[in-house]
Amino acid sequence: MGLDGAEVPHRDRHGLVWLSRGGLTVTNGTLQFTTAGEGGLEPGVYDLPYQMVSCLLLGPGSTVSHDALRIMARHGTGFVAVGSDGVRMYASSMPGGPDRSKLARSHAALWADESRRLEVARRMFAIRFGEDVGDRSLNQLRGIEAARVKAAYKMIAARHGIQWSGRRYDRAAPTNTDDVNQAINHASTALLAAAKTAVAIAGAVPQLGFVHEDSGWAFCLDLADLYRESVALEGAFEAVRQYRANRGDLERLSRVGTGRLIRRVGVIPGMIDRMKELLE
Repeated sequence: MGLDGAEVPHRDRHGLVWLSRGGLTVTNGTLQFTTAGEGGLEPGVYDLPYQMVSCLLLGPGSTVSHDALRIMARHGTGFVAVGSDGVRMYASSMPGGPDRSKLARSHAALWADESRRLEVARRMFAIRFGEDVGDRSLNQLRGIEAARVKAAYKMIAARHGIQWSGRRYDRAAPTNTDDVNQAINHASTALLAAAKTAVAIAGAVPQLGFVHEDSGWAFCLDLADLYRESVALEGAFEAVRQYRANRGDLERLSRVGTGRLIRRVGVIPGMIDRMKELLE
């Protein structure tokens, strides 16, 4: 009867549904989520219109049945296992990806052309700086970025009443630094996870960055930078303020605080929109 092919196009679906603290199963052909309650979701059993949702984000304290994965795959509904508020991405299943390969093809074409790759990088810097960057080279833009980020560190630290003495980070020993730099590391990791989730949902190519180059998550790092000051730094400095007031573990405070900003600001949907704006 052609039912397997009767999928609703993603452009006509709702976006993302966040679920946590429950079980995702199938009952009488209906996708159901039984939850103990979390955040704004009251305890109970919820029927999910999986054909009208682009992707389900399943958070901590949850399980998913084989039947649920099967029915989502059949109808092209994406599934990503994430940490609280999207601060980690553990696994993703995007059956067949989006409806079309347009975004990925455009991404690859822009990246492969050196002049167009630089133009996308300039547009990303223009978004961050809030102004046209003209025809500056990538090295010039990186130099401007470094100066502006230093200023942002000082400004945000002062707003949270934190003494700032510079960014120090040893990849070989990330904990061998002060609490402020540790918090920034934790918050940046959380923001990068949100970018990985957005890229997986949109079907872009994570390895093909326009500003970052060597990392296997280069494009995700590009996207994360668009929210560095407003999300990662705000979350990190607020976490340090709470930590110094003896309010808990620094890593958890950084992760939870950044996660709340990710949800409140709408970082993942925002990143998806940015990708479409930059790549299509």
